[in-house]
Amino acid sequence: MVTLSFPSPSLSFVESGTCKSTPQVSRVLFSGPDKVHGESSQPKILRDVHISERLMEDFTELARENTENDLETCGTLAAFLERGVFYVTTLIIPKQESTANSCQAMNEVDVFSIQNERELYPVGWIHTHPSQACFMSSVDLHTHYSYQVMVPEAFAIVVAPTDSSRSYGIFKLTDPGGMEILRDCSETGFHPHKEPEDGNPVYEHCSNVYKNSNLRFEIFDLR
Repeated sequence: MVTLSFPSPSLSFVESGTCKSTPQVSRVLFSGPDKVHGESSQPKILRDVHISERLMEDFTELARENTENDLETCGTLAAFLERGVFYVTTLIIPKQESTANSCQAMNEVDVFSIQNERELYPVGWIHTHPSQACFMSSVDLHTHYSYQVMVPEAFAIVVAPTDSSRSYGIFKLTDPGGMEILRDCSETGFHPHKEPEDGNPVYEHCSNVYKNSNLRFEIFDLR
């Protein structure tokens, strides 16, 4: 187990030096011609989620060797809940088996153990597309369903360093449309999904996720 633990074992990184009394927070929004990931017509009210952009950058650096070898890398994002807001404070990179277009976590009991010890919620996951565009594959959607069915605010970060239009995206399944499609789908491997009956896409960009420059975090690399 490797833990990046500075300045302290429990909260290991402060992005901008010292914590200020008023955190510098910016909303994560995406725009462009892509109409595939529109907003659901009947959105549920979701709690806000704060995440450090530096955490995403550090994950990308830890995944660099795999990325250079065209292998995916994945990790779990865990958060604590305070006053109705989720704060992502922990990235856990499990032992895993990877290919150019898939990543399978192993020994997941180790991930659960870290989360349980710190009383954290599994609010999402992050993975790379080393040579593909920034999107959610059918396999990614099934993986994400297991998160979002537990925590409605759960999100998926796709890091795609070779995508010239956007290097990363933050996504979730539409609800109820996308969630129902994935709930009723028993296929495995890469396969197409039908469009939800409500006319919305299967997944969309998150609008409740914010970059918080003052969030401290820790990383467990269990590989």
